[in-house]
Amino acid sequence: VSGRDGPGRRGNAGCALPAAVDIQPACLGLYCGRTVLSVNGSVETYGDCGVCPRGQRTDDNKICRECMGSPDRYDWLYLGFMAMLPLVLHWFFIEWYSGKKSSSALLQHVTALFECSVAAIVTLLVSDPVGSLHIRSCKVKKLSDWYTMLYNPSPDYITTVHCTHEAVYPLYTIVFIYYAFCLVLMMLLRPLLVKKIACGLGKSDRFKSIYAALYFFPILTVLQAVGGGLLYYAFPYIILVLSLVTLAVYMSASEVESFKDLLVRKKRLVVLFSHWLLHAYGIISISKLDKLEQDLPLLALVPAPALFYVLTAKYTEPSRILSEGGNGH
Repeated sequence: VSGRDGPGRRGNAGCALPAAVDIQPACLGLYCGRTVLSVNGSVETYGDCGVCPRGQRTDDNKICRECMGSPDRYDWLYLGFMAMLPLVLHWFFIEWYSGKKSSSALLQHVTALFECSVAAIVTLLVSDPVGSLHIRSCKVKKLSDWYTMLYNPSPDYITTVHCTHEAVYPLYTIVFIYYAFCLVLMMLLRPLLVKKIACGLGKSDRFKSIYAALYFFPILTVLQAVGGGLLYYAFPYIILVLSLVTLAVYMSASEVESFKDLLVRKKRLVVLFSHWLLHAYGIISISKLDKLEQDLPLLALVPAPALFYVLTAKYTEPSRILSEGGNGH
């Protein structure tokens, strides 16, 4: 209801008729709404049913309201996960292509961390409100909030009312902005750095970690565009599963069979502690730390996979299994 057209009017018989009321048709669609055109005291005037402007989403009455909330802890953990993806991939490919004798890997790791950190800060500064590290957001209510383009109504089964907008503002688009800044900073800083310090590598090898980024950034962008909503709900379990698998693969490839083998090289300890941080991040994301007295003890499980692997590695040694099989045991 927009409001009243004026005072009551009288019919031919002099009877008072009720004041005319502008009754608008129902707004169809799960995410279609009416924008507020003007506010006069407690009376609001609404526009036609359609798409809500950026930074707004519909309320229970199908009115577009500005998002004035702040991301909760789980939202920040999700954004942290999406921010970690390019950094972890940078580190992986730098290590993969740097070579065992290259002294440039550490500096490249630090540079990648600097690039992603600056990109994250700049992304927050350019987000609304501009110039602040705080952002305003709409609350995520369900999975369909991420895929509003799938819920455009067709009242007559012919004409489609397009109401696609970012109902999870800004969790969807802020990731794209962050990836864009990461890519720009990488192209500005990394080639000059690699050219100066990567003297131990061949001309064709020194830039391979940068070439790899030019491949995985489009892949990450498509992943966010298509599966952003699924990642939002599944990322804690993805972290736990991938960190467990990669830790087991690394320790197996490094032939770690005892605690002494872990202490031989500092690199193995760095990899181990990095995986422990990922384990802790996944556990915190699942529990959300809503009840500290119940959730904090779960962090004691962080070293459990590594301890289990080291304690059971000698029983799963392939050569031992083959020898016992040959002896008929």
